Amino acid sequence: MAEHTPSPVRVVFLGGLGEIGRNCACIEVEGRIIVLDCGIMFPDPDMPGIDLVLPEFTYLFDRKDRVDGIVLTHGHEDHTGGLAYLLRELSAPIYGSELTVGMARHRIEEAGVAGNTRLVPVADGERVRIGACDVEFIPVTHSVPRSMAIAFHTPQGVILHSGDFKLDLQPVDGRRTDLSRMGELAQGDGIRLLLSDSTNAEEPGFTESESSVGVTLRRVFAAESGKRLIVACFASHMHRVQQVIDAAAAAGRKVATLGRSMGKNVELGSRLGIISIPDGMLVDIDQVDGLPPGEICVISTGSQGEPMSALSLMAAGENKWLRIGEDDVVVISAHPIPGNEWSVGQVIDDLHRRGAEVVHSGMAAVHASGHARQGELRTLIAVTRPECFVPVHGEYRHMVHHARLALSMDIDPAKVLLCEDGDVVQLDAKGIARDGRVPAGYVYVDGTVGDVEHGVLRDRQKLAEEGVVMAVVTVDRQRATLSCPPVIETRGWIHAPEAEELLGEASQVVDAAVTQALQDGAHEIDVLSRHARRALGRFVGERTRRRPMIVPVVLLV
Repeated sequence: MAEHTPSPVRVVFLGGLGEIGRNCACIEVEGRIIVLDCGIMFPDPDMPGIDLVLPEFTYLFDRKDRVDGIVLTHGHEDHTGGLAYLLRELSAPIYGSELTVGMARHRIEEAGVAGNTRLVPVADGERVRIGACDVEFIPVTHSVPRSMAIAFHTPQGVILHSGDFKLDLQPVDGRRTDLSRMGELAQGDGIRLLLSDSTNAEEPGFTESESSVGVTLRRVFAAESGKRLIVACFASHMHRVQQVIDAAAAAGRKVATLGRSMGKNVELGSRLGIISIPDGMLVDIDQVDGLPPGEICVISTGSQGEPMSALSLMAAGENKWLRIGEDDVVVISAHPIPGNEWSVGQVIDDLHRRGAEVVHSGMAAVHASGHARQGELRTLIAVTRPECFVPVHGEYRHMVHHARLALSMDIDPAKVLLCEDGDVVQLDAKGIARDGRVPAGYVYVDGTVGDVEHGVLRDRQKLAEEGVVMAVVTVDRQRATLSCPPVIETRGWIHAPEAEELLGEASQVVDAAVTQALQDGAHEIDVLSRHARRALGRFVGERTRRRPMIVPVVLLV
C-alpha cells in the first residue's frame, strides 16, 4: 500500500514585509485558508489626504468561501485595523486573546460589520482546530498585554509565527514569553518554519524591560511634586498606563484620562483585570481644574503628535479640558514612529512656548520598545531551532539584518528566504521554495472611501507641488466663436494680483487656440478642451518653467 504523502502548505504574504504596518498573511492547508493578522499602515508624507493604507485583499476576496478563520497575534492597529474592511466582503470567525478581540470589537462594530464575524477569545496555551489544522496560542511579551505567538500544526509540521515580541524577564504583569513551550515544540516533531518579528533586527543587545520605565516615572513624579503631570502614551499600552497609575498612587495623586481611546481602553483593561486603579483615585477630566496641580496626573493620547489628538490640541491651546501653563510637566512616554518625528517635535516646541516642562524619550528612559533586539532574536532561534526561516514584520533593511542573523545561527542558507509583500512560499517534503506571487499593492483609504487610485495621489502631489491653472472658455454654439475672452483662474501657481499681465497673455493664447480649432470645424467639448489644455500648458511651461495641473472648462451656449 502506497504511503500517504502529506499535502504541501503555502504561506501567502499580503503585507508587513518591507514596511512597518499592513501585517497580513495567509496559511493555506489542503486548500483552506487561515488569515494571520489584518493590519493597516499610516500614510507617508508623500500620500496627501490619505488616512490609512490597507493590504490588497483581492487574493482573499477571490477565495472568500475558503477562509476558515482569522487569527490575531495582538491588538495593535498595524495587526487589526484592516478587519473592518476585510469583513465587508467575507465572513469568518476571529480568534485572539480576550483583550485582543475586545480591542478589535470597537472598530468592527463602528464599521457595522459585526454580523460577518464571531469573536472567539482564546486562553494562553489554548489549541483550537480551525479548518484543516490546529492553531496554538503561545504567550509573548510586547507593548500591548496578552500578545501571542501562533503555532500552526500543519501536515508539514509546525509553522511558528513569533508575533510582535520581546523577551521581557520582568514584565509588569508577570506574564513572560513562553520559551519553554516553544522549546517543547522544537524537541518534539520540530519547527519546520519560523516567521519572526524583524523590527529591531539592526539593534544589538537586549530590549529594556517595560518595568524599567516605571522606575523612571516614579523618579519624575517625585522630582515634580508641586506641578501637574500630564503623561502621553499609546492608549493600547496598558502596562505603561498601569505604571503611570502606580507612580501617581505612590506620589499621592489622583488620575484622569484624556482622549476617547484612552478612556475606552482603561475601562476595558479594568474590566479584564489588566489595569488596577485604587478606589477613589480615578476622577473625571472635568474635575481636574478644581484640584491643586500637585495632586493630579492626566493620562493622555497624542504621543505621536497626531493633528487632532488630545496632546496636540493642548499644545495649540485648543483643548477644552486643559490649559497648559508653567505649572505643567508633560511626559511623552513613547518614541516617535518613523515619519512622525517632525510632528512630535512641533508639539514639544508648542508645549514649551506655553511654559510647560517636557520630558521625552530623548532625555530620560520614559519609553521601552516592545520589539526584540538581536540578542533576543538569536535566543528565539536557538530555542526553536527551525529548519526554515523567513523574517517578517519590518522594513526591508530590518529583514536583511534578520536573515543574516539567522544564517549566523547555522540555518541552511537554502532554507532562509527573504520575502516581500505578494510573495508565496510552499513548504513540502523537499523543504521550502518560492511559489509565485499574488497581488499585494497598497490600497489607500481617504475618509470612508477605499482604494484611492495611484492617479489620484499623483494629481494631489502635483497640486501640492505646482498648483493648478483653470481656463474657462465659453463658446457660442450657433456662431462657432468665443462669446467672451477665456477666464484664467489659478491656485498655487502664481500670486494672481501680481501677475495680471501673464494671465492676460494666457487668456489670449487659449483664445487663439480654441478659435483656430473652431475655424477648423471642431465643435465637440472634448476636442476643444484638448486644444485649450495643450496651448495653455505650453504657454505656462515656457513662461514659468513650471508644470501645474491644467484644467480646461469648455461651456457651449
